[in-house]
Amino acid sequence: MMPWKATVLTLFPEMFPGPLGHTLLGKALEKGIWELEAVDIRDFAQDKHQTVDDTCFGGGPGMVMRPDIVDAALSSVAQKSRDRVIYLSPRGRVFDQNLAHEFAHETKPFVFLCGRYEGIDQRVLDAWNVEEVSLGDFILTGGELAAMVMIEASVRLLPGVVGDQESLEEESFSSGLLEYPHYTRPRMWEGQDVPEILLSGHHENIRKWRLAESQRITQQKRPDLWKKYEERAI
Repeated sequence: MMPWKATVLTLFPEMFPGPLGHTLLGKALEKGIWELEAVDIRDFAQDKHQTVDDTCFGGGPGMVMRPDIVDAALSSVAQKSRDRVIYLSPRGRVFDQNLAHEFAHETKPFVFLCGRYEGIDQRVLDAWNVEEVSLGDFILTGGELAAMVMIEASVRLLPGVVGDQESLEEESFSSGLLEYPHYTRPRMWEGQDVPEILLSGHHENIRKWRLAESQRITQQKRPDLWKKYEERAI
């Protein structure tokens, strides 16, 4: 089985692997469970200054990354029929746990295209039929941090990355609910005791308590998620 692979096209390849090279993800990278490559878009510039952007047609502030240079960078690492090209964009589908699971189960190699400035010329995005994916309803100065977050959220779901696969199933969003509270030693801290049910050893009652807590917390903190959860339960 081929390892899960991500290629990042960026103007700042030195940012990678960054945090992706540490802890469990870093160990999985060393083991070959997944692969990461960062490619410098400036290597495909056509002048001595390695210019990758130009002014906007129609006027307006800021610069736009040129389609010919981005296309050359994409062509060096991807094939339209083979790779899944993701453009990190606030216009795209919002990344969530369901999409992380989809990414984790994808057999095609990923190419994460990181824009800068005002973005990338629309023509090259159309030519490659890229998927636009957003980290959320806010603006970053570039796509690199968003790519790191999406890669981490996906890679940690791969078999062999996180030791206890059961823990992945109980995490927030996996069931449509936020996760229940956790407690550890010392039992008594600052006058606060651990809930008695967790000390009972009765696994079914503990399971029911945790579900009830997840439902309570979701209803309280994320009514939008709670509404979706209720709709699925009907």
